[in-house]
Order: sequence, then structure tokens, then C-alpha cells
Amino acid sequence: MTELATVINAYLKKNKGSCEVNVAPFAVLLNKDSRNYVEPDISVVCDKDKLNEKGCSGAPDWIIEVVSPGSSGRRMDYMTKLFKYQEAGVREYWIVDPIDETVTVYDFEHNDVGKYSFHDIVPAGIYRDLEIDFTGIDYM
Repeated sequence: MTELATVINAYLKKNKGSCEVNVAPFAVLLNKDSRNYVEPDISVVCDKDKLNEKGCSGAPDWIIEVVSPGSSGRRMDYMTKLFKYQEAGVREYWIVDPIDETVTVYDFEHNDVGKYSFHDIVPAGIYRDLEIDFTGIDYM
């Protein structure tokens, strides 16, 4: 997970991007008026006004979750969080699944879903020229 965040952060720095990469533990209040929060494995926030000392108030632009072993973790990432993130206005949601060795990409802006293996190069929808080669990534 740290390597994946480092790849994204390096891309942002190289391209002088204004977005910020945050790794868990990092609180995200999906709805600004809500008291309930989530802690995504990786959050990319482009609107700095959403950031405060408690974390992120509002939906990040891009969230990446690494699936935890066990049925409850899988159900949470593939169903519950998917629904919450889409409803809150997250632009893109990736589910990295070490068990299946897949990356599922939900591009909510374009209503598109892609499924990739750990042997693929995965394009990021929110950045036209960012592609992540998962063959060299330690996802845990």
C-alpha cells in the first residue's frame, strides 16, 4: 500500500499537481455534516479546503482500498464502501484485491468499470497520463 501511495505522490510532484495523497489512518467524513467517518487505505484529495486537522471533510477525489482477508472485509469494500463512495461524490474508486490479484476500477465520473490483474498496467481515470504498473508494486 505504501509503495502504491508513493507512486501516486511521485506522479503528483513531477507534474506539479495540487492534490494530496493520504494513507490510513486518515479520517474521511464523506458528508461534511456527518459524524460517521471511514478510513480508506489511500485517499487523494484535490480540494485543499476539505482538509483539516481531523482529516478530510467531504469526498476525496480518488480512494483506493486494499481488500482485507475474510468475508466481512470483502463485503465491506465491494458493496458497502462502493455505494457510500459513489453516493458521496468520490470521482474514482479502486479495489485492490490481493487474494484474486485484481484491481477493480470504478470511474464514477464516466460511469465505467474496469478490471485488471496484477500483471497489468492500470490507467488512472482522474489523470490522463498516470498508469500504474502493478507488477512492481507491493500492495500490502
